[in-house]
Formats: sequence, structure tokens, C-alpha cells
Amino acid sequence: MDIRIGYGVDIHRLENGSSLRLGGIDIPSPYSTIGHSDADALIHAICDAILGALNKRDIGFHFPDTDPEYKSKDSRFFLEKIEGLMKQNGYELINLDSTVIIDSPKLQKFIPEMIDSISRVLNTSAENISIKATTAEGLGPIGENKAIEVRVVALLKRISD
Repeated sequence: MDIRIGYGVDIHRLENGSSLRLGGIDIPSPYSTIGHSDADALIHAICDAILGALNKRDIGFHFPDTDPEYKSKDSRFFLEKIEGLMKQNGYELINLDSTVIIDSPKLQKFIPEMIDSISRVLNTSAENISIKATTAEGLGPIGENKAIEVRVVALLKRISD
């Protein structure tokens, strides 16, 4: 069986705002992410993890932030395109394991909705998507509510012929 693993990381600065875009949903928050697209750090890290497993570079290579077409773009668009690339290359998702690091807001009650959003785009069972949330315990830019970081591991397998 041909199995591949990929690792993705994304970090975005935070600014004062009213909602945080994460996992394809809007979460009430005193902070918003700063970025070229919708700055969804979770979906960006998932994209990079899948692309890494496929050995297909990274999200910035496929969707450069210098291209005005992607300005304010819903990151689920990127994930949908990468899901198509995964299938085109003969792979399917076994599972994703994600960790979101942010001190505020608390994310636990939003995790089921994020899992549902991501599993629908990836055409996979919600059981294949793991999202965990933790804090930086007040340390560094994440602990000072100046940034959010997401780390993702993706496991893919070759689709049987």
C-alpha cells in the first residue's frame, strides 16, 4: 500500500475585529486574521499538509498572494482545488490531525462545525478530521493575541485501481 504523510503549518497575525475565519466558518471573536485571502490559517495548513504529501510544493506556489484573483478569496476554494489535485494524482485522504494554537477565543464549541465544513470540502467522513485547540499560556505573540498558528499532519493513500 502506497501511503504518504504531509505536514503543514500556517501562522497569521491578528488584529482587532469581530470574527475569526477558521475551518471555513466565522467564529465570534475580538480578533480577525490578517492575510491576502480570507486568512483561514486552519485551511491553509491543511492545504500545505496535503500538498506536502503529494510532493506538489505549497499553497503559495499554487495560489500566490501576488495574484489579485485570490484577494479575500474563501479558502475553501483552495482546499477544493487541492482535493481535486489529490484525486487527480491517485490519492485519497486517510486522516488529518490538526492543532490550532490561539489564546482567545476558546474554540472547543466550534470544532464540530469546523470538522463538518472541512469534511464536506474534502468529500470525506468527519471521522477522518481531527481538530484540537490549545493555547500558548500567555507566552509570545500567540499568547499576547497577536497571532494564530496551526499545525496539520495529513495521511494519504493511493487509490486502488
